[in-house]
Amino acid sequence: MRGRLIYLIGPSGSGKDSLLHAARERLTERGCRIARRVITRSAEALGEDAIGVAPAEFERLQREGAFALSWHANGLAYGIPKQIDDWLAAGQDVLVNGSRAYLREARQRYPELIGIVLAVDIEALRERLLKRGRETPEQIEQRLARNGLFTSSAADALHLLDNSSHLEQAVDQLLALLETTRASG
Repeated sequence: MRGRLIYLIGPSGSGKDSLLHAARERLTERGCRIARRVITRSAEALGEDAIGVAPAEFERLQREGAFALSWHANGLAYGIPKQIDDWLAAGQDVLVNGSRAYLREARQRYPELIGIVLAVDIEALRERLLKRGRETPEQIEQRLARNGLFTSSAADALHLLDNSSHLEQAVDQLLALLETTRASG
């Protein structure tokens, strides 16, 4: 049996990296791999378990077909290594930290993907983004407005996880969702 691609998306500050870190051991116990993204940002600035490369190196890897999925967002390039295809073919589930803007293309390549949106109450999200200190208040408000547009237009085709409260609750929701979709699929 082929593995399932689990495509996690959500706005900056929603806690995707925190969720992946907190759920890693329990996902691994269930045979789910978490793919490491390749990003054109320094490894020190990533804040996630990713591989930082220079833009020229990313372009070289992309030309050589090293990525199963790749996209550009917020001035950076992101790639999911082609190795996920081997894991899926071997029957392993694979969770990727994807992009909301790239969801359509990802569904074209992996029509059976399980799309999950990690949502956060807007006030909690605003507070997290302000604490992070990467963007100006104006940029944060623009992000929040874009997030509202995306959520209202795409939520019907995606599973929703709420990460407004305790992270462990979101981990439990994720694991329950994966069990439910396995039973129904």
